[in-house]
Amino acid sequence: MSELITADLVDLDLSAETKDAAARSLAGRMVEAGRVTDLDGFLADVAAREAQMPTGLDGGIGIPHCRSEHVTEPTLAFGRSADGIDFGAPDGPADLVFLIAAPAGADDDHLTILSGLARRLMDPGFTGALRAEADPGAAAALIRGEEVPAAAPEHSATRTPEPEDTDAAPEPFRIVAVTSCPTGIAHTYMAAESLEAAARAEGVVLDVETQGSAGFERLDPAVIAAADAVIWAHDVDVREKARFGGKPVVDTGVKAGINRPAELIAEARHKAERGEISRFADGRDAAESGAGGSAGASGHFGVRLRTYLMSGVSYMVPFVAAGGLLIALSFAIGGYEIASAKSVADHFVWGEAASWAALLNQIGTAAFGFLVPVLAGYIAYGMADRPALVPGFVGGAIALTIDAGFLGGLVAGLLAGAAVMAIQRVKVHPTLRGIMPVLVIPLLASIAVGFLMFIVVGKPIASLQNALTDWLNGLSGSNAVILGVVLGLMMCFDMGGPLNKVAYAFAVGGLADPTPGSLKVMAAVMAAGMVPPLALALATTVRRRLFTATERENGRAAWVLGASFITEGAIPFAAADPLRVIPSVMAGGAVTGALSMAFGCTLRAPHGGVFVVPLIGEPFLYLLAIAAGTAVSTALVVVLKGMRRAPAPAPAEDGSGVTVAA
Repeated sequence: MSELITADLVDLDLSAETKDAAARSLAGRMVEAGRVTDLDGFLADVAAREAQMPTGLDGGIGIPHCRSEHVTEPTLAFGRSADGIDFGAPDGPADLVFLIAAPAGADDDHLTILSGLARRLMDPGFTGALRAEADPGAAAALIRGEEVPAAAPEHSATRTPEPEDTDAAPEPFRIVAVTSCPTGIAHTYMAAESLEAAARAEGVVLDVETQGSAGFERLDPAVIAAADAVIWAHDVDVREKARFGGKPVVDTGVKAGINRPAELIAEARHKAERGEISRFADGRDAAESGAGGSAGASGHFGVRLRTYLMSGVSYMVPFVAAGGLLIALSFAIGGYEIASAKSVADHFVWGEAASWAALLNQIGTAAFGFLVPVLAGYIAYGMADRPALVPGFVGGAIALTIDAGFLGGLVAGLLAGAAVMAIQRVKVHPTLRGIMPVLVIPLLASIAVGFLMFIVVGKPIASLQNALTDWLNGLSGSNAVILGVVLGLMMCFDMGGPLNKVAYAFAVGGLADPTPGSLKVMAAVMAAGMVPPLALALATTVRRRLFTATERENGRAAWVLGASFITEGAIPFAAADPLRVIPSVMAGGAVTGALSMAFGCTLRAPHGGVFVVPLIGEPFLYLLAIAAGTAVSTALVVVLKGMRRAPAPAPAEDGSGVTVAA
């Protein structure tokens, strides 16, 4: 087994100023070492992971990491920065940067070593030794665990030592915790270590189950039974939640487990004192019971429902993108009448532009035909995993058959997921378990969903879908402008968050059965979504002194992000100054959405930004709407940020002509 890190993978004088530059510098060492085969491909995977959640941690640590097909073996590179690099940590820049690269199929031994490193990063003795080390080889050995700082306390990997029982000592408060993150390499184990350290300081007995890539070892049922409370610090769903039924549960993200462990323990105590318990105390997982609620989180059903719906939309979008662009290109080449052309399987002339336009149109139309079944299938998949795919796709196909459209697909997916979860609750003989997910569950759930869609709910949903379509097509004048304002506000309020996704899903759903009204909605949504990053990019250009060096750096990147319809490019600015930035970009988004609807701009592609402008209806007016909204947001940001810099008080005179401080 190769060493995870060697002296060649250590840079004790990392000169990069941004996280992207730091990742590129350290990844370059991995390429030279033969550990990474494609530098740009690997960096794209690192950036995608960073976009999910910033990897900066309190204490001056940055841990960019990812799994990538461009990595040949698990590898770690370390860089130490004198000035610090912003990785999004609440307490400021990171001077210790660990770039973790894992192949798509990393072996358990290496992942176990990486998880151990993640735990040691929470130890001040270990990080202090790295800050003091002057030799790259010694730093690499320290990271490999060949040297342990004297200040590092020894403790069990998953169990906090319990105080000795004495007659005078009260019974300690007991907590069980679960930590997990999307990649399962770093944050999972850092959260566990942080919670354990806080528990030791508080005199609390804490047992942690780390559901990461290095293995999943279930907590002893007796330990769970003896616990007074539960903490879930997770960014992916906790496995087998039913084990924790009937206990107070603190449900939060994995970074809260790293940054606020003492607060989570205090909250667990408080819930235990109040007698709060989870709502699946009957021994079933919330997902299996269909209740959808989780302990201690009254709004958790809504969160789960949004997750299910967004799962379906995310799988549907590539079909919309490919199909929409192909159809738009076909219209650009052959005009709108190309939609009624004969099948290219029967009539195709190689040198004829109309034949190629018809080919593009018919391929795009075929792609569009999958939208509703894919939406329904993957909503069901998000609810009940692979056994729900068949009834989900069947329900989506039925939605098309009965003209229930996008709304029918939403309902069919939810019905399919619920039907599968209901069947999974039925106890069956062990000999039948093998055929349940591949035969029995898809068969029974498909029958149930088909009956409900054809006989019970299909026609009412189809009527509602038709009413919505008629309403969109009938929008004109002030009604269209008002809808554009609402969509613009939603797109810019949380810039990639729930409201943004709802508006985007509404627009994408209209493309499943495109009409003039739905194409206007799609255009307004994309135009408004481009405003926040473009406005902040422009603001950092025209009034540089109002922004930090890091914000000016982000501003240069925001030009490209905004032009590409990546609204999230404005998030760093909003996070640093939400009260000034968010209202400003919302105002600009509302202006752009309203103008796009008023101008009658249309769009068949769900993405692409300025790169699909030639395929947009009324393209010059569309660009004008974006420019107007960008100008409004930029002006507001500059004015509001300028107001916070109050002018220095004027000097005063003491009557003798001598100037004194005011």
